[in-house]
Amino acid sequence: MSEGARERAAAARLLRQVVVNRRTTDQVFATREASPLVQEMVLGSLRHHFSLSTAVDGRLRQPLRQKDQDVYCLLIVGAYQLWHMRVPDHAAIFETVGATRVLRKTWAKGLVNAVLRSLAGQAPLEHSEHPPWLEAALAEAYGDAASEVMAADNARAPMCLRLNLLRTGAEDYEARLAEAGLTSRAPNRPVPTGADGRQVVGPGPETRVLQEPVPAGRLPGFAEGLVSVQDAGAQLAAPLLTGPAGTAAGRLLDACAAPGGKLFHALERQPDLTGVALESNPDRLAALEAEAARLGHTRLEPRQADATTLDWWDGTTYDYVLVDAPCSGTGTLRRHPDIKVLREPGDLPALTDLQRRLMANLWRVVEPGGTLLYCTCSILTAENDDVVAHFLAQHPDARVTGVPLTSGRPTRHGWQLLPTDPDTDGFYFARLRKSPSD
Repeated sequence: MSEGARERAAAARLLRQVVVNRRTTDQVFATREASPLVQEMVLGSLRHHFSLSTAVDGRLRQPLRQKDQDVYCLLIVGAYQLWHMRVPDHAAIFETVGATRVLRKTWAKGLVNAVLRSLAGQAPLEHSEHPPWLEAALAEAYGDAASEVMAADNARAPMCLRLNLLRTGAEDYEARLAEAGLTSRAPNRPVPTGADGRQVVGPGPETRVLQEPVPAGRLPGFAEGLVSVQDAGAQLAAPLLTGPAGTAAGRLLDACAAPGGKLFHALERQPDLTGVALESNPDRLAALEAEAARLGHTRLEPRQADATTLDWWDGTTYDYVLVDAPCSGTGTLRRHPDIKVLREPGDLPALTDLQRRLMANLWRVVEPGGTLLYCTCSILTAENDDVVAHFLAQHPDARVTGVPLTSGRPTRHGWQLLPTDPDTDGFYFARLRKSPSD
């Protein structure tokens, strides 16, 4: 039994965990070590799941039984190899057919062979690779540009780094990357839409994009806390919330903190800030604390707490509040293609309700004259501008203080990054200032 057959069987089993058992790729990869090839086949099969499943379904006389969904997922994996990987057709078919033995489904050898041979040499089906409800929502939000957004969703995400400038200099770390045989560059910085001489926020010297992704452990100085992996778009939260590096002091609250990247970035840019991190999940809080220790952050107080309540609050207000709200994740489809398969339109009402409750509750802890930054990794208006509009209608002491970014586009109340910028995921930011006391 070849290693190639084993890897294809592993990919089919992991894919089944996602599409049948409704588990995320983060969950399935955390419980089972997967080789780079297996990860590529799983993520690619999810990225192109809608066209691949349509093609496979059209070649089956009848749907496979529930207990044989591993075979169905193996067919998807085989189709992905034929249409989107640089694997010779004969090798893809041979190894995928061999995987039926690993799955103990040798009865399916003929079926897998026949389906894959009928797909070999065929052009991939044209498909947006998005579920109909999401395709409609994006068309409503972005009009003619929706097709460009969806095409970007189907690309691979870059690996972006955040240098810890408290522990290393940008030039010094560039040299260490070069010594390790790794090439990086600064992010693309297109002129922002509607810039009119106002302050513009963009990536700082700590932001680098790797030419080729590598495991985080291969990054020079990773164990010593010199560097973190963080999307270039996510790295705009800290300067939006606290301003230019070295200019902010006081107290910062990260209300939905784990895994902590935005909070740690703010503390690395503003040595005079102290931070409080709220996280309701004890495991995620423990991971945040471990990451804080790796990076050397001692000006941080982690608390296990529910940010929709004030049970945790001692009455002391905060100069800066970050609300990185739970959301659909539709801005991160390049990294998490499983979202296209797992997310349902019925999920949105509960998410928007939570987002509204977080905003209303946390506004109470903002110091008069202080700043709240609301952000999501969503590209859906319902989770972004609509949430902020609802908040503004109920809080006359809040005003939007938007700042143009070097990428993306302005919205009614904030700024939207899109995956059409190859260096960023889709993020939404709205910055609100609380009226000073009389």
